[in-house]
Amino acid sequence: MFCLSGLLSNIYPSDTANLTAALDTHNIPYHFLSNTKDIWLRDFMPVRTGSGKLVSFRYEPFYLKNNPDLRTDFRKDLAPQLGLPVTYSHINLDGGNVVFSPSGERVLISDRVFSENPEYPPAALVRELSELLEAEVLIIPSLKSDMTGHADGMARFVDEDTVIGNDVPSINGLEQRIKGVLRGHGIHVIDFPYQADKGISAVGCYLNFLETEHCIFLPLFGLSTDEKAISTTQKIFSKEIVPVNIRKIAKRGGCLNCISWEDSHAQ
Repeated sequence: MFCLSGLLSNIYPSDTANLTAALDTHNIPYHFLSNTKDIWLRDFMPVRTGSGKLVSFRYEPFYLKNNPDLRTDFRKDLAPQLGLPVTYSHINLDGGNVVFSPSGERVLISDRVFSENPEYPPAALVRELSELLEAEVLIIPSLKSDMTGHADGMARFVDEDTVIGNDVPSINGLEQRIKGVLRGHGIHVIDFPYQADKGISAVGCYLNFLETEHCIFLPLFGLSTDEKAISTTQKIFSKEIVPVNIRKIAKRGGCLNCISWEDSHAQ
């Protein structure tokens, strides 16, 4: 069962219809959560480890410091209606900055987590995250000018030893630095189509897809690079590729992984 914010269909009716039609066609159940203050479920919902444990982190990102009305407090706003078994952590971390490998034994987190938790020495923070997430934590660099610095906009796992990363001209050497970190851990990096847009827009960030057991729901944006993104994804993944146009949502700063969350406890 996938969860989406109840705000989606009101704010972005056409994009929401595109997504729900694709989910319906592939018999993937979903429901809309009430009482969310924004559409980015991935960030404020609990993170699920490889063993199935749910960890809810503190959601107080710096980029929402002046917009507290957009900050959903999972424990107060959503936990009562869901009744899930959750472990709570005081660490300040967005779910979009947590990217697990298929087994859950490895997890990518960008170095933005350090500036969001200045009270922690970096090494101690990584150790605590590793214990909470039951995984080897791999810290990758983030672009300082990026509002969120989320890992799910920079890299996604294909398998335990393979990651896809944005194929872009070097921005302050960011992509090469990310590749260097991952290669240092024995991880092969495959370039994935990317088309930069202006400002906070995530238009062109194809790797922020929604992955299920049998499908990759790939965000499309009406760009000339859409077809290349589809063909590249088909070559990399042995799953059905389902294109979903969500340009209007992406203009707001996120794509399909950002707006969704899987509730494996739902019946």
